[in-house]
Amino acid sequence: MDQLSSSRIKLSQLRALVVVAEYGNFSEAALHLEVSQSAVSHAIATLEDELGVVLFTRGRHGATLTPIGERILGHARQMLQLLETIVKEANLDKGLQGGSVRIACFRSVATHVLPAVIAQFRSRFPKIALTITEHPSVLFVEQALREGRADIGLTHLPTSDEFETWEILRDEYIVLLPPTLKLQTAQLTWEELAASPLIFSSTNDCYTLICKYLALMKFPTNIAYNVNESSTMVGMVKQGLGAAIVARLAAEPIPPEVQVCSLPVPLERVIGVAMLANTLHSPAVFAFLETIIGVDRFTQKTAV
Repeated sequence: MDQLSSSRIKLSQLRALVVVAEYGNFSEAALHLEVSQSAVSHAIATLEDELGVVLFTRGRHGATLTPIGERILGHARQMLQLLETIVKEANLDKGLQGGSVRIACFRSVATHVLPAVIAQFRSRFPKIALTITEHPSVLFVEQALREGRADIGLTHLPTSDEFETWEILRDEYIVLLPPTLKLQTAQLTWEELAASPLIFSSTNDCYTLICKYLALMKFPTNIAYNVNESSTMVGMVKQGLGAAIVARLAAEPIPPEVQVCSLPVPLERVIGVAMLANTLHSPAVFAFLETIIGVDRFTQKTAV
């Protein structure tokens, strides 16, 4: 009997219960629901019949919830909220059956971070197209976002206020030393670093940060070689031509014979995801954002 009774309860009856409780009378509830007062009265009466309890006391001054009506009202509200969640999930899924996401990034992140994220995203949203563009510098990544050529960018933090950003990882700067160099202690000293010619890359994003760091440490920069690629720096260190200060992600894979040390004073770069602030994006874009950083997609602004 209980199962039969519960199966007959309609969502329209629960909505009527919630609205009558909110307005305190049947006439105003009918106006809000855009139905006749008799329809509201019938919905409440049939709900009471199904449940076998009185939900409202009726009187000259309106309708007042009974004690059991108060308790049932809370459950009715929860059921209607769950219904809204179901509709949101369905609408989100319909919005994720196609579309595309354009990602701008720099090489080390494209090599070591994005593949795992893309594999996870593909398993959840196989019909969304992903376009990845590698740039030589984070300056180009941010310019692509400004010009609307990318939806999401991987860059260094902090950046300007025109972007909304989320940190995803911190990448330590390490010192690569030739295989033949013998260190006196496990911790590299400034004197030991100064003993080797430095191999630098003035064309990558790390150059300015490293130079400022060395100037702050009052370390003389004896730059013997200036190359373009981090892989070239690693290869030259392997051949014993000098030492290099490089972000760990940019240096990998590091040959086993190359010695890896921490700087005497730690230095790191903060890598994050950036989107142009105050811009509407598709559900597909926020789904990718959720995958890489775990953002709640229901709180985001989506394009209509």
